[in-house]
Amino acid sequence: MFNLPPTVLALIGVNVVVHLVMLSLAADAFSWVLIHLAFIPVRYSIEGLGGWPAWVGPLTYQFLHGGWLHLGLNMVMLAAFGSALERAAGRRRMLVIFFISGVVGAFTHFALFPGSNIPVVGASGSISGLFGAVLWLMARPNRWGQQSLRFWPAAVIWVGISVVIGFTGMPGAAAGQIAWAAHIGGFVAGVVIMMVILAAARSWPPR
Repeated sequence: MFNLPPTVLALIGVNVVVHLVMLSLAADAFSWVLIHLAFIPVRYSIEGLGGWPAWVGPLTYQFLHGGWLHLGLNMVMLAAFGSALERAAGRRRMLVIFFISGVVGAFTHFALFPGSNIPVVGASGSISGLFGAVLWLMARPNRWGQQSLRFWPAAVIWVGISVVIGFTGMPGAAAGQIAWAAHIGGFVAGVVIMMVILAAARSWPPR
């Protein structure tokens, strides 16, 4: 925790500051931020509910969290997976995977729950993408052409855990729905982006 790469440290810092600001807001201001900056699926399925929040929501929701436990768990995973990816692939690629995975995760949730008016918050989809990218990076063939087979068991376990907590809730967390589809969508996005990066890279490690 004392040797985190700078971009991961900055992301953690931004998330913590945003959460502290949210806690300091009055009830009306808190509700305004949640309504306008969270990801709300029904905004994309009913004409007239879009507006500018529909454009920013897929990004801004990644920095809002439903409590200290939610924030803490996500930041621990961001430190673990984000640090590994930033050191291996560079900060720009890590950020691309983080944000695109979050967006894909949001719209995966929308695809399954288009009529939901419950705000979705949290970086879980983004972090799932980081995990997927790290996992695929570890599974790539080594210099002797041997490919790790640990990817698929780990992927199945991750998807299984996401589905289970989606229906049972996070242990120790307050009552509330878990956007499990966003976890899975983000994970798949991270894997696919890493596949593209590795296929396009002429040398490794990348700059």
